[in-house]
Amino acid sequence: MKPTNQKAWLLVLPVLGLVALSAVIPLMTVVNYSVQDTFGNNQFFWAGTAWYEQVLHSERFWSALARSLSFSAIILAIEIPLGVFIALNMPRKGVGVVVTLVLIALPLLIPWNVVGTIWQVFGRVDIGLLGATLNAAGVDYNYVQDPIDAWATLILMDVWHWTSLVALLAYAGLVSIPDAYYQAARIDGASQWSVFRYIQLPRLGRVLTIAVLLRFMDSFMIYTEPFVVTGGGPGNSTTFLSIDLVQMAVGQFDLGPAAAWSIIYFLIILTLSWIFYAVMTRDESK
Repeated sequence: MKPTNQKAWLLVLPVLGLVALSAVIPLMTVVNYSVQDTFGNNQFFWAGTAWYEQVLHSERFWSALARSLSFSAIILAIEIPLGVFIALNMPRKGVGVVVTLVLIALPLLIPWNVVGTIWQVFGRVDIGLLGATLNAAGVDYNYVQDPIDAWATLILMDVWHWTSLVALLAYAGLVSIPDAYYQAARIDGASQWSVFRYIQLPRLGRVLTIAVLLRFMDSFMIYTEPFVVTGGGPGNSTTFLSIDLVQMAVGQFDLGPAAAWSIIYFLIILTLSWIFYAVMTRDESK
């Protein structure tokens, strides 16, 4: 048997080096801080699991986790069905395809901090179009003072910003379905719902898996937009895990607890993403 040439793996070494510098080494630094304590002058003292126990017994952590999970659940429940609905109604032929794709993709081109600034001004009750219009219509809206209004503003902002991603992914899955499936459905006299249920939805399985994973990870790690719009307020109503982590690490400079918090945060994201992937792909593995 002729031996295979493994020299091609050498081309992967630069990538591995880059990953080590950009991900593994910073992660090891965080792990190091999470099991040690320091009093300055670069002197460290072993703390073991003390910081992890402190975080896991902290009501602050569990409250922030509940807010982050609630936000992600609401985002997924809105954006996934809405994105699929938009994709189903997008044109498949003609000039309208290009125009629609460009318009759909526009929100994705706006940087996160700019999105936050746009909605911060948009929702203001004095000069913002949304806030001023709602108050003029008799709706008592103020996202700075009312937690429900703050949540509604952040959810609406995220839906406006990221539903396009789900729509584009779903659209790519829909246009890849061969016309033979639709021809067979027309011959059988299948209804539009039957076509969606038995042809389109099963063929969208892989792209919807990607969409769910991307939207979950991004919504669960969201920081810039709520920080710019509400700053975590009013009170702590929109203080998600990411905002609380930054406040602890940068604002309070509690590096040990912040490092343990970030490791737990990372493990939660990794675990939930794996669960999502396993559940959504279990039928394919049978």
